[in-house]
Amino acid sequence: MRQALHEITVPTQGKGLYGFTPQVRTWVRETGIGQGLLTLYIRHTSASLLIQENYDPTVQTDLERFFSHFVPEGDPIYEHVLEGPDDMPAHIRAALTQTHLAVPVTDGGPMLGTWQGITVFEHRRAAQMRNVVLHLLGE
Repeated sequence: MRQALHEITVPTQGKGLYGFTPQVRTWVRETGIGQGLLTLYIRHTSASLLIQENYDPTVQTDLERFFSHFVPEGDPIYEHVLEGPDDMPAHIRAALTQTHLAVPVTDGGPMLGTWQGITVFEHRRAAQMRNVVLHLLGE
């Protein structure tokens, strides 16, 4: 059994989904590990990871619209406002989604469905540099 560790930086330009599947596929292939389990972990509390539709961009627009509706900025119930009106909603969005993913690997690549892509779901308005750790265990 072998393992490999890597970190990818994903730049974001405000709220939305930012795909980085090609970078993941390239790194997995370069490890030489043909079968195993890939774990992805985002090192932030105001962004998350999703496996989501990567063909029709309206899916991403609708997801953002849904979260904006159910986790609005400026809600008076929030006490944590030190970092701006988008910060507490960003933490809630991250709590409702995922900070880590597990993806099987076979034939030297992640076993994603035809329309699936790995994305950072940015919950803050400002541009950010998001760090995602990849850990691959297999042979």
